[in-house]
Amino acid sequence: MKPDNMMAAAGRIARPGIYLDRELSMLSFNRRVLTQAEDKSIPLLERLRYLCIVSNNLDEFFEVRVASLLAQASIDGDLSESPALVATLERISAECHDLVAHQYAILNTEVLPQLSVKGVHLLRHTERNAAQRAWVKSYFDSQVRPLLTPIGLDPAHPFPQVVNKSLNFIISLSGKDAFGRGTAIAIVKAPRVLPRVIRLPDELSKNGVAFCLLSSIIHAHISDLFTGREVIAYSQFRLTRDSDLWVDEEEVKNLRQALQGELQSRQFGAAVRLEVAKNCPEDLAQFLLNQFALDRSRLYPVNGPVNMVRLSELIDHVKTPALRFPPFVSGSPPRLVNNDIFATIQKQDILLHHPFQSFQTVVDFIRSAANDPNVVAIKQTIYRTGMSSDLMESLLTAARLGKEVTVIVELKARFDEEANINWADRLEHAGAQVVYGVVGLKTHAKLALVIRREEGTLRYYAHLGTGNYHATTTKLYTDFGLLTAHPKLTDEVNEVFIHLTSLTKPKKLQHLWLAPFALHNELIKAIRNEAKIARLGRPGRIVAKMNALVDESVVRALYAASHDGVKIELIVRGACSLKPGVPGLSENIRVRSIIGRFLEHSRIYYFRNDLAHDVYLSSADWMNRNLFRRIEVAFPVLDKALKKRVISEGLDPYLKDNSNAWELEPDGQYLRRTARGKQSPYSAQQHLMQQLGAHITEDIG
Repeated sequence: MKPDNMMAAAGRIARPGIYLDRELSMLSFNRRVLTQAEDKSIPLLERLRYLCIVSNNLDEFFEVRVASLLAQASIDGDLSESPALVATLERISAECHDLVAHQYAILNTEVLPQLSVKGVHLLRHTERNAAQRAWVKSYFDSQVRPLLTPIGLDPAHPFPQVVNKSLNFIISLSGKDAFGRGTAIAIVKAPRVLPRVIRLPDELSKNGVAFCLLSSIIHAHISDLFTGREVIAYSQFRLTRDSDLWVDEEEVKNLRQALQGELQSRQFGAAVRLEVAKNCPEDLAQFLLNQFALDRSRLYPVNGPVNMVRLSELIDHVKTPALRFPPFVSGSPPRLVNNDIFATIQKQDILLHHPFQSFQTVVDFIRSAANDPNVVAIKQTIYRTGMSSDLMESLLTAARLGKEVTVIVELKARFDEEANINWADRLEHAGAQVVYGVVGLKTHAKLALVIRREEGTLRYYAHLGTGNYHATTTKLYTDFGLLTAHPKLTDEVNEVFIHLTSLTKPKKLQHLWLAPFALHNELIKAIRNEAKIARLGRPGRIVAKMNALVDESVVRALYAASHDGVKIELIVRGACSLKPGVPGLSENIRVRSIIGRFLEHSRIYYFRNDLAHDVYLSSADWMNRNLFRRIEVAFPVLDKALKKRVISEGLDPYLKDNSNAWELEPDGQYLRRTARGKQSPYSAQQHLMQQLGAHITEDIG
């Protein structure tokens, strides 16, 4: 490229307005999930599940992203004078209000009525017959009322602490209390120990099964709590608080103990959102807003339960197969069946594609290592693993059997802190060496290393993955994992563990890209290499799949490569700040998002590199936090057959998908792809289920 053209290109890339808003892009992802709830081809309980997923996503969005923006915008409790930040908050608020209204409209006009037609009835008080009301009254008196503590507000009974995302009621009362005083407002907290969805006895459930919500039961009998007083008005409400944990890692002496103390305070962070019933009287809503120091833009009146995410309990209760996705059984690599897993890995690398192939192979790898007398050491990173885990139990077994077990536990894995603290404690008591990564950096890499004595020498076996060591999510998230005994690759995995435990500067790695040291630089170098190839007149191509793309330096590098003629295809599930298809900036870039039965979670980087076809799998999205503030690993797929598998399973089907794919437009809008003309509908996930499911018997690779 001539110098003047290079300067012109640099000017285009540096100009303002070339990035999409991260927060609005995240909300756009939830719009796409919400579309799944509207899809009449999807079974009804699964449509309800998508509604619950959106609620859960929005909870976290407010707890973390909105809370962070409000903290930035707040000076002594007042909004700052930053017009850009205030405008961003206003746009987010408008989009969230519209999104929530749409969500409840789908629930009330489509999903619940159609479930009722199919025999699943969620009954309001007015819809319950006499016998059902009598049963509900008995349930309230025996199971609910004893656990309720109504609090009439006065100087001796101040407004109670409201736990994050708890279900509560505000009640307006007339008359005087037992002491002759006119306490007009009372608060009732719904006990968390009670289920939110209650199934009525079968003999009271004609034409199917009937349920009612705990909130509906309390609503129906709220006046029973205030003998001698008239309930004038009431409403359920739910408060969302800032839930980002913070500890000064430079100051604390024991991170685990510090976090244990912080976990409780998470329940009482700064208020960021107030949900109330749609018919909540204005005076009660304003009273709550004043109490929590929130402005009107943070108020969300909803036409239904304020805690919609808890409707997932209804999904768990109903067992009707026709209302769910057809069952799917993950396949397993046939060569592992009844074989020695270490001999199998020694012979050939094994690529696993979850959930289409079972995660049990990884569990068996660690379990075999724990019980194998020739294994002398196991090292593993843990980011999310859940409260119950066969894999973690295997690590405990290995430690008790005297093996050297080293576990890097990330205590600050958001919303999994408690589970990780519990596992860290158990592992230490079993004799394992537990460390908590590097101060200031989250350990997000997914690595396991087994050291085995074979014929007098030590041999390394490793698992490297794109997803967590979590039994539940491995059935719901798409991820890749590699089991390998490649000497150079496994040696570098061991170097990473030594770095994490000793805090020494890592050696220069030839195969692994390690963040925060080399991953960003290697990524930019690979992008620029494709651009150089394109400038020389040869084909340049990049295909990448990830959860989010918001790092501006990476976006700028992609813009520059596009200008040089590199064909770039990006599969970004969630937030994307890159604007594709802009003339003179990104006309060679296409971005799509896949929303289907499973959550797309794998990270794949492909660079054509003059037909070398470099393929990397990684735990890292292209976000600033992943590239600079986390321990992340990108690892190459070296086996040619497995490299082809990653491309043919992890990239090609998603570029071909015309059923679950959304194309990103330059203005930030997403357009759903559909089969055109003589095209047949094609779903990448459906294709992979058929190809890799339990009925498949072909060999690995």
